[in-house]
Amino acid sequence: MAEVAAGPTLAQRSPFMVPERAKLHMALTALQFAYAGNHVFVRDALNMGVSKLVFPVYRNLIAMLLLIPFAYSLEKKERPKMTVSFLLQFFLLGLIGITSNQGFYLLGLDNTTPTFASAIENAIPATTFIMAVLFRYEKVQLSRRDGKAKVIGTLASVAGATIITLYKGPTICKSTSTASTLHQFPLLSSLGDAKEKNWMFGCICLIIHCLSWSAWIVLQAPVLKRYPARLSVTSYTCFFGFLQFLAIGALLERDSTAWQIHSTAEFWDIFYAGAVSSGMAFAIQIWVIDRGGPVFVSLYFPLQTLLVAVIASLFLDEEFYVGGIIGALLIISGLYLVVWGKSVESNLAKENAEVSSISENIKTSSFGKSHLVEPLLPTFVK
Repeated sequence: MAEVAAGPTLAQRSPFMVPERAKLHMALTALQFAYAGNHVFVRDALNMGVSKLVFPVYRNLIAMLLLIPFAYSLEKKERPKMTVSFLLQFFLLGLIGITSNQGFYLLGLDNTTPTFASAIENAIPATTFIMAVLFRYEKVQLSRRDGKAKVIGTLASVAGATIITLYKGPTICKSTSTASTLHQFPLLSSLGDAKEKNWMFGCICLIIHCLSWSAWIVLQAPVLKRYPARLSVTSYTCFFGFLQFLAIGALLERDSTAWQIHSTAEFWDIFYAGAVSSGMAFAIQIWVIDRGGPVFVSLYFPLQTLLVAVIASLFLDEEFYVGGIIGALLIISGLYLVVWGKSVESNLAKENAEVSSISENIKTSSFGKSHLVEPLLPTFVK
C-alpha cells in the first residue's frame, strides 16, 4: 500500500510564521540601518581625534568578544575540525574583510564626508555581481528573463543611489528649524561634516574599500560550504582582523595617549562600531550570504544612501528634493527586479531538479523491470 505523504504540521500552517525570504529582506534592511548609522558614529569619532589605527583595534575586539560566546555555545556540533587550510582562509578573510576593508574606509572617510562614503559604496553591488559571475558563484543567462532582470535591477539600484547623491531637482520639503534640530542632536551634525584634507586620496581609499568588501562577500560563500558554522567563521575573521590591526597599531602608533578613551562619546562611538556595525552586522551578513548568496547581500547597499538622505531630512530637517524621490523609486524597483529574477531562477532550478528526479526514477524503474522480468520469461515457455 502506498504511503501517504505527511502534511504540514500545525506550526508550518500557522499564519504568523514569517517565510525565510521575508526574513532575509528584513535582516538586510536592518543591516543597512546599522551601516548608515556607522557613517555618522565613525566620523564623529574621527572628528574627536580618535586614532585611525587604534579605533579598528577596539572595534574588532568588541565584535570578537561579542561573537565568540555565541559561536562557541551554539555551534559545537557544526564546527569541522580545524586545519591549516581553514586557518589560512580565515586569515585571508580577516585581511580582506577587516583590515583592508575597514582600514581604507577610515582613511577615505577622514578625507571625504559620510555622505560621499555612503554614495561611493553604491559600487559594491556592481563589483560584487561581476566578481560573483567571474568566480561562477552567480549564474547569469541574458537570454532568459531572470538573467535580464538581475542585471537591469542591479544597474537600476546603483543609478538610483547615484541620482540621490548627484541630482537634487526642485525642493519638496523646505527646512524650517535646522539650527534647533542640530542643537538637539549634536552627533548628527557630523553627518554633513566635510573636513577636506586630500579628496583624491580619500576617493582612492574608498574605492579600495569597496573592492575589498565585494571580494570579502564573494569569498565567504565557498568558505561556508566547507565550514558551515557561520558565527565561528565570523569570529575567526574578527579575531585575525583584530590581530592584524593590533600589530599595525603597535608598530605605527607610538603615542600612548592615542590608546586611551578620553570621553563617554568616544566610548559609545567605538562601542556602536564594534557591537552593531561589526558584531551584529557581520553575523547578519554571513547568514544572508549562506541563505541568499553574495549578490543578494550586496544589492541592499544602495539603500544606505536613501537612509542617510532620510535621516538627514528627518533629524537634521534638511530639504528633500525631487531627485531623492526618483532615486528612491529606482532603488526600490531595482531591488524588486533582482528579487523577482532570483525567485524565477530558483523556481526554474526546482522544476529542473524535479524533472531530473522523475526521469531518473523512470530509468531506474525501467532497468528493474527488464532485469527482473524478461530473463524469467523463457522458463515459462514450453
